[in-house]
Amino acid sequence: MEELQSTETLDREILEDARKKAQRILKTADETALTQTAEWEKKTAESIDELDKKYGEQRETAAENIMARLPIDKQRAKVEKIENMLNSASEAWYKGLEHGRVLELLSGELTKRLALCEEFSSASQKNAFISGFEKKDAEAVLKKAGVSCDIKEISTAGKYPSITLETGNVRIIASIQNIIDFLLQEKREELVEALMGRAFMEERSW
Repeated sequence: MEELQSTETLDREILEDARKKAQRILKTADETALTQTAEWEKKTAESIDELDKKYGEQRETAAENIMARLPIDKQRAKVEKIENMLNSASEAWYKGLEHGRVLELLSGELTKRLALCEEFSSASQKNAFISGFEKKDAEAVLKKAGVSCDIKEISTAGKYPSITLETGNVRIIASIQNIIDFLLQEKREELVEALMGRAFMEERSW
């Protein structure tokens, strides 16, 4: 009987000892987990702060770049608006011309250019290439400019009538586009003021 009690006592001691060890192990594990969690939370917070700082700096840089670019974008938009209005005005001007006036402008342009090129009149072979108007009209333009040569019709990307005279060494081009380009260059300020008004001109940022 005493031996049985002794065995039970020993079992209880072993179990109690095991329980205490288990509690110590669990306590240590809990402490380790808490420590690691605290360290992880600290690192996470530091990483978040670092990311916030990094992206904050990037946002500031982006905002500065946008603000710095605004005047340029505004000026570019204004220039684009002016160009569109000038082009629209040029097209409207051309559409309003009578047919005879178009031929008159071409012959006048051609005459001026021929006057600056004596070599063309002495050339033995001369050709005329036309685009945007009919052969009979080209004959009238050439006749008025004092030129007699073969005429050939060609296709070009231009939207306005043009005539090109060629020899072996010389090329002379007369076109409504050339006239428009000259006017847009020489009379640009006057044209912009007429289209946009004096208040726009006084800004003078274009």
